[in-house]
Amino acid sequence: MSLGQEIAPHLPFLRRYARALNGSQQHGDAFVRATLEAIVASPESFPRDVDPRVGLYRTFHAIWSSANIEEDPGHTDLADGAEGIAQARLSRITPLSRQALLLTAMEGFAPEDAGYLIGATGDEVEALVNEAIEEIERQTRADVLIIEDEPIIAMDIETIVRDLGHDVVGVAVTRDEAVEQALAKRPGLVLADIQLADDSSGIDAVKDILAEFQVPVIFITAFPERLLTGERPEPTFLITKPFQRSTVKAAIAQALFFDTATLPA
Repeated sequence: MSLGQEIAPHLPFLRRYARALNGSQQHGDAFVRATLEAIVASPESFPRDVDPRVGLYRTFHAIWSSANIEEDPGHTDLADGAEGIAQARLSRITPLSRQALLLTAMEGFAPEDAGYLIGATGDEVEALVNEAIEEIERQTRADVLIIEDEPIIAMDIETIVRDLGHDVVGVAVTRDEAVEQALAKRPGLVLADIQLADDSSGIDAVKDILAEFQVPVIFITAFPERLLTGERPEPTFLITKPFQRSTVKAAIAQALFFDTATLPA
């Protein structure tokens, strides 16, 4: 099997991680493209002593860590918009902590593998994760709208959201209901399932909401690969069903990390 065939199944999930880490589909996908270009240009440099997925993320991290934080691989100014907001928070939480949190909670790497990726020991990764969670939980509070038609899942998400100290302002099960509640309550965060009760789309509901006002959105889906192609406008933050509580917490924390509405005074 060729190297390209080995890493291809992992590319959608690298896009998910890169987008969450950068708070932007554009910037995240740009770093993934740069990673692939580096592998094509120098395949002999790809780590072959580890699992291909680990080697892929390791190559990504080498590029991400060495890039000037003010400029992405496509020479787009990262200091604008969301990344500029995030820079105001870096004195409170380091990029290394965010990497450790996302790698373990969202991507499912063991602490030892995450440590290999970011140059730390397993124990150091666990400490970084704890640091990230504690600091982000102190920083971010929001009113949350949940768009989810499965009652058990909606209740589970609501519990997680409240445990993080946020308020749930509504639970919608259809597109029309979601838009109505969003306009009435103006949430600071939306968690949206893709497929809703009346066969309407959570994506369409979010589009309607974003046409009225800007709010960070986390999508929830059983088929993440469909929204991680890098070929069209796609979600920045994505949770895969079935999800772990830690995954939801990490996604919420990261989405709010890049949101202007939660920027501390």
